[in-house]
Amino acid sequence: MAQALWKRPGSPIGKKGPRKANPKYKRRSREPWTTEEVRELRSLAKGNTPTGVMSLKLQRPPAAIRSKAQREGISLKPANRSPYNRTSKPAKRRAR
Repeated sequence: MAQALWKRPGSPIGKKGPRKANPKYKRRSREPWTTEEVRELRSLAKGNTPTGVMSLKLQRPPAAIRSKAQREGISLKPANRSPYNRTSKPAKRRAR
């Protein structure tokens, strides 16, 4: 019986692209954090840097950055956003 067309070796369906043997963000995983790295993490968080960009700069997985920030008490939330429970005041309507 013939194989389905998408299961054949040359088929592009189901391929996810080439895998990297050593991705940049996993090179330093499971290594202890230095004080210099924690200082850099603080400065990146202060500048509203996304976690993915931080992971590339610090060469650690994004989950490790989130957990270290939580342990150190560093907020990764953007400073320019208002809390979710606040709503803007409705615009005043002119009386006719």
